[in-house]
Amino acid sequence: MKQQGFGGVRFESQRFRLLSIVVGCFLISVTFLLSTRPESTVFDTLSPKMAWLEETRSTPVRSAVKTVNPSSSSLPRGLGRDFLVDVAPKQGDAHGRQPEQSAGEKTETEWVKDTVIIQESSAVAAERAEQEEAEQGHGADAGAGEDATPGATEEVVRDDVVRPTAAVITARPAVETTPTPATTTRHDQDQLLPMPEGETRKAGGRMMKLHAEPATTEQHQLPTPGRLETPEPERAARDQPQQPLPPLCDFSDRRSDVCDFTGDIRMDANASSFVVVVDAATAAQSHKVRPYPRKGDQTCMGRVPEITVRTTSSSSTPPPPQCTRTHGVPAVTFSIGGYTGNIFHDFSDVLVPLYNTVHRYRGDVQLVMANVAPWWLLKYDKLLRELSRHAPLDLAAAAAKGETHCFRHAVVSLRAHRELIIERDRSPDGLATPDFTRFIRRALSLPRDAPTRLADGTGRKPRLLIIARHRTRILLNLGDMLRVAEEAGFEAAVSESDVGDPISRVGAEINSADVLVGVHGAGLTNMMFLPPGATMVQVVPWGGLQWIARMDYGDPAEAMGLRYVQYEIGVEESSLKDTYPRGHKIFTDPTSLHKKGFGFMRHTLMDGQNITLDLGRFRGVLQQALGNYLAQ
Repeated sequence: MKQQGFGGVRFESQRFRLLSIVVGCFLISVTFLLSTRPESTVFDTLSPKMAWLEETRSTPVRSAVKTVNPSSSSLPRGLGRDFLVDVAPKQGDAHGRQPEQSAGEKTETEWVKDTVIIQESSAVAAERAEQEEAEQGHGADAGAGEDATPGATEEVVRDDVVRPTAAVITARPAVETTPTPATTTRHDQDQLLPMPEGETRKAGGRMMKLHAEPATTEQHQLPTPGRLETPEPERAARDQPQQPLPPLCDFSDRRSDVCDFTGDIRMDANASSFVVVVDAATAAQSHKVRPYPRKGDQTCMGRVPEITVRTTSSSSTPPPPQCTRTHGVPAVTFSIGGYTGNIFHDFSDVLVPLYNTVHRYRGDVQLVMANVAPWWLLKYDKLLRELSRHAPLDLAAAAAKGETHCFRHAVVSLRAHRELIIERDRSPDGLATPDFTRFIRRALSLPRDAPTRLADGTGRKPRLLIIARHRTRILLNLGDMLRVAEEAGFEAAVSESDVGDPISRVGAEINSADVLVGVHGAGLTNMMFLPPGATMVQVVPWGGLQWIARMDYGDPAEAMGLRYVQYEIGVEESSLKDTYPRGHKIFTDPTSLHKKGFGFMRHTLMDGQNITLDLGRFRGVLQQALGNYLAQ
């Protein structure tokens, strides 16, 4: 019996060993299956969590993508584009409960946290975008039905999904998983974005899709490290065809080049330039002008500074000058160099054209002057105050201070027509010469707008004023001329005004006259102070100077509404007869000597002779002038 007991124990021990081997093999098989096939249906009984995962994978649902804005504070500086990460959020069971998570197990969201975000250079991104566009173009016919297929799904990522790495790598594609079934909330649906197809790779145990997001706008592009990228608006403007800009300057006039322009205007006084800031697509312009209306006279224009008028863009190098003062009125720039200082040129080259140019602004204009002379400003102060309510701006003084004055509208140089004349059909405002003389009388408060009328019953004689000259072209028998004029019925006087006299005093003296007599020269410019209807007598020296006398004073006198008489002297009235033999060409063919130039004409024919009037001839001129008043 004892021996049987030992045999039974031995038999039970063998059965136990066999059972242990079977159980061990089963456990080994289960372990193998767990490690090799996590998606096997065997987990339906072993792990409820794995059953949930399989259920979610088999349920068709739209996935989505959340765009993470690089401007977020959580992103490192330097990421210039949005990037995309897709992940399928977990779902609960049929009762809305979320599956439990075992310790140390990563959720799908956490898989993305471990994903490295790679930075892609702009060149690679552009190339990848072109490839995608080409693929989309070839598949346009099939693309219409893509939204109905599971492959065209979109995915959503919560705000805490992305944790960019601190280090930035050269390539930076966005990360996209292969579409997995998931459900989206109402909030998530507002952020759905279509995902272009790209390259698929393994990442974190799942099939991940990597693609470069196409660069569509400036904020979606990253510049290549170490290189400055052209801003998108400027690049787009540069790539567009250049837009034509109306010419800033007009060079067609025979007397002056005039620039007239509007926009963002910077007057860089130090550079003597006007810079017009335009967009990058506008064709560039650059001009140089001398703001004085004697452009054919090299001697004169050599005394006038050159002004540059050009365009530039706000992003140019160097950038446009910055404003130190901004004006709300237009600027008109001109020079008082050239031949100014001579009253004829003061008016013909500056004051008359200036009035024609700035009249439209009704005094609300900034005068910008080059070659400023304080005495000139003082002499014509009353006229300048009438033309502008703003103190003149000295270009040289502004340059010394490093100033940049900014305007919305500017004119460089003056609109000049003929000598002392404004032509109505050429004036921007339809002005004419009588408008200027009316302005002069008003600015200087000159009282008379009409000459004396002999039939007015007052018994007053018409006043005759002779302009005396003291250096050249002197009237040698001035006293006799006064006597003859008195005998003819005039109140005769001599004007001894000098260039330094105040213009208001000279104007008042001339305005009191009914007849003005003078030898060809700058003094006759004072005729503009005469009342309309008065008579101006110009004595023309010997030497074929009729044409220049007519141009400088005869035509202007008639344009002013004056009665004009031209007295041309003979050889016997000129002192040249005492200098040259009678057979000299200066007497026989004086106009041929004009070919020697104006310098010769001035030195020999103007400054080289004095005059003794034939009193008999002069009486005839006086009777003609007196008849003008009797006919009124």
